[in-house]
Amino acid sequence: MKVLSVVGTRPHFVKAAPVSRALDGACEHVLVHTGQHYDDALSERFFRELDIPRPDHDLRVGSADHGPQTAMMLSSLSAVLRAESPDVVLVYGDTNSTLAGALATAKLPPTLAHVEAGVRCFNRDIPEEVNRVLTDHASDLLFAPTETAVDNLAAEGVTAGVTNTGDVLYDALLWARDRLDAGVLDEFGVVPGEYVLSTVHRAHNTDDPERLGAILRAFGSLALPVVLPAHPRTREAVAAHGLDVPANVKLVEPVSYLDFLALLDGAARVATDSGGVRKEAFYLDTPCVTLREETVWPETVAAGWNELVGTDEGAIVRALTREWDLGEKPAPYGEGTRRSQSGRRYSVSSDPTEAPFALCLTHDVDRVRKSYQSLYYAVRDRDPHTCAGWCRAGTPTGSSTA
Repeated sequence: MKVLSVVGTRPHFVKAAPVSRALDGACEHVLVHTGQHYDDALSERFFRELDIPRPDHDLRVGSADHGPQTAMMLSSLSAVLRAESPDVVLVYGDTNSTLAGALATAKLPPTLAHVEAGVRCFNRDIPEEVNRVLTDHASDLLFAPTETAVDNLAAEGVTAGVTNTGDVLYDALLWARDRLDAGVLDEFGVVPGEYVLSTVHRAHNTDDPERLGAILRAFGSLALPVVLPAHPRTREAVAAHGLDVPANVKLVEPVSYLDFLALLDGAARVATDSGGVRKEAFYLDTPCVTLREETVWPETVAAGWNELVGTDEGAIVRALTREWDLGEKPAPYGEGTRRSQSGRRYSVSSDPTEAPFALCLTHDVDRVRKSYQSLYYAVRDRDPHTCAGWCRAGTPTGSSTA
């Protein structure tokens, strides 16, 4: 069986890493990079750090407005899909690469599987929200990270092929956690627990001088230094808007995945408009201040580890300087490689480098069953008993990998 994964941004690389390790040896796996994030040096470091192979196809689409960028990806991906003829296409998250992969696959034979399905912020003015909804409604398999995501899909009439898999980003973080080097803090002149980490890259914040200016002014009011690895859009916006960067804000180049996690782990607080960073902060026990008015991860807010402040200058300062009453954390996103959020335990190794389980993904399903190694993987088959016989080599008894 052949599985083709479409990636295009650095968060995609992170999410695809544990999936790639799980698929290794179980099937033929083709990796396609759209080039939506096109920093060759940083991309190379991500692939090396995450221990995933270089892409089989690099489309090198680069930056453009939503319409032209998606159109270029769609055209190139259609050609790749026809040449590779995969059985399954995996798309991740909510970017233009995600949508292009979904649209390119939807009218072709392969099964379309969406990792991180059902996530919603309920604001259609956010481009990523449109990408999520369209991708979910085109998909055959929907891997939802939480029960909330499952409920969101059901509310939209999507129930077939849906399973709560837990969050694959947690699998990636558990793998990375023992590989972190706290020495990166020395490079930025900060010490553990005595700095704020920030990311600001959403167009909603960077394209509006009032919003971006309020964020920077709030940071300038803090007694602690702020480390801000800056997305190119952020740097361009600061210059274009003529904004001043406060003296305590260290505007630095983007950092690698492991270096960013080390900075996040050592930070007193993180202020971000990134969905992935909010979850990573939750996993690493770092209180998070979200520079948006809504979130796709309400579980972090309900647990008391994330506060939504938008770009209100006073609210940002208060959230970053107040004492946080942090109780015991729930596990809304599963427990990584150990347990599915549904509560059913599987006898699997906690070592994701071991030979993966066999994988079976087929069309025309009446029932979804799941197993996993690094990713909790969904399996579709007419006979629910067929998928019960997972093994470390070969395929489930009586099942077809076609």
